[in-house]
Amino acid sequence: MTSRVYIFDTTLRDGEQSPGVSLTVEEKKEIARALERLKVDIIEAGFPVASPGDFEGVKAIAETVKDVQVAALARANQKDIDTAWEAIKTATAPRIHTFIATSDIHLQYKLRKSREEVLELAVEAVKYAKKYTPLVEFSAEDATRSDWDYLAQVVVEVIKAGAVTVNIPDTVGYTVPQEYYELISHLVEALKKADLYDLFAEGKVCFSVHCHNDLGLAVANSLSALLAGARQVECTVNGIGERAGNAALEEIVMALKTRQDYFEKTLGYPLETRIDTTQIVPTSQLVSKLTGMMIQPNKAIVGANAFAHESGIHQHGVIMHRGTYEIMDPQEIGWTGSAIVLGKHSGRHAVKFKLESRGWKLSPEDLAKVFERFRQEVKDVLRTVHDEYLEGVLLDEFLEDEYRYQVQAAYVSSLYGAPLKPLAQVEILDNKKDKRVAFDVGVGSIDAAFKAVAKALGYNFMGTAEKDFSSEKDLRLVDFHIDAVGKGTESLGVCGVVIEDFHGKRVAGLGKDYDIVAAGLKALVNALNRLEAYRSKGEELKRTLAQKTNG
Repeated sequence: MTSRVYIFDTTLRDGEQSPGVSLTVEEKKEIARALERLKVDIIEAGFPVASPGDFEGVKAIAETVKDVQVAALARANQKDIDTAWEAIKTATAPRIHTFIATSDIHLQYKLRKSREEVLELAVEAVKYAKKYTPLVEFSAEDATRSDWDYLAQVVVEVIKAGAVTVNIPDTVGYTVPQEYYELISHLVEALKKADLYDLFAEGKVCFSVHCHNDLGLAVANSLSALLAGARQVECTVNGIGERAGNAALEEIVMALKTRQDYFEKTLGYPLETRIDTTQIVPTSQLVSKLTGMMIQPNKAIVGANAFAHESGIHQHGVIMHRGTYEIMDPQEIGWTGSAIVLGKHSGRHAVKFKLESRGWKLSPEDLAKVFERFRQEVKDVLRTVHDEYLEGVLLDEFLEDEYRYQVQAAYVSSLYGAPLKPLAQVEILDNKKDKRVAFDVGVGSIDAAFKAVAKALGYNFMGTAEKDFSSEKDLRLVDFHIDAVGKGTESLGVCGVVIEDFHGKRVAGLGKDYDIVAAGLKALVNALNRLEAYRSKGEELKRTLAQKTNG
């Protein structure tokens, strides 16, 4: 026996109410299609009466998605409900979600109505909405600050009026898990006293929860409510929403899945959703992109660091068995790639693992050499070390004699407020062809310097608009960054570049100088040296080092 938990996604309604977020109709449709692939049960598409734009957005979503209920929010009045229905009536399964506040503070200062008046409005709204669709949900706004007995009275009467879902929202993020558990339990008892419990037990009536994160308890409160008998959770992708946001969909779903054992032991049966968890990360990233709300790196489940390990002790454990430091399989959530991140805390187990993932097999002696060089030259300089930098350290250790180029001199102009463009002239020593000299212009001094180096060495740096390589000499700049070691104007500049060639080979270069342009030139030439050395001797070196591990 299992019990179904319904996921009511309000990213497109409550989530869009996040300050600074404004989605176009096409963007809303794109997110709605992603939510359908994620297999949420209900999409709350918006608040149609709020504006013509909201109405059109809800209507477009209702016409777009088919394998999901589409809900529209409406206050407890006929105009709102009529407008909501007009927006969602083409949906496969339209739901009207009507609400009114039940807390005394809202009644006194916002609604200016008595408890009796609010109860009457709630019942009338449900009955009116029921004329349009059997899928009527009622929300008691600010339920967790309402008088419990009065709230229970409202709940009982709206169910008698035809509501099939009753939402008990923690509108201002005020409650705590145990209190919320007790409130839901209190409402379940109220159904028993009103002879409505059979509807609840048979799943014909459902309690829903909608928690805000003002105290950081939205997910915890939602899970506590499920233990008390709620079976619908209202949440948003990435936890976006008003103020501190809503309960995060991905956290609730993965908590239920990962700790199914706990819920089964406590309730006597597991709680399950129909969510396709492999769509969590793609949906999260789409919502972040379209809303402009960045995901904090340490955000649970979907943050960049959620499955990243930099500590040497953790890396060793994860390499030996992922279960030592991971309670979920990242691929189940839609993550791809290695969880091992190289940084200042990484040990030789991580270095060995990363090199092997790129095809390098090293003897203990060779690994010790590479790790020592990594520790001295890169580890304390870069905050995060891309795999290409580590491979570059290996190439430095074994192929440095093959490096051809060295910057002899460079002149780079930097202009401000002038119609002229920055100019760079470089002189590079090539141990096979003597000196190489070239000059070029760019949009900035570093751009000009890089173009001059490329011209001197016969390469072509592709522009940002160019997508496809057309020549063996084409190069694409994949990553460029500058950091400072220190805080003053005399700090040492550290520049890192990652370049990609015609064959898809990526190499990184690192340069250090008190002049950031000089640091950039050193980084680029370092990367080009590594690229050419790899082209000529890289595969041979791989075989040689691998043979030493067998010997």
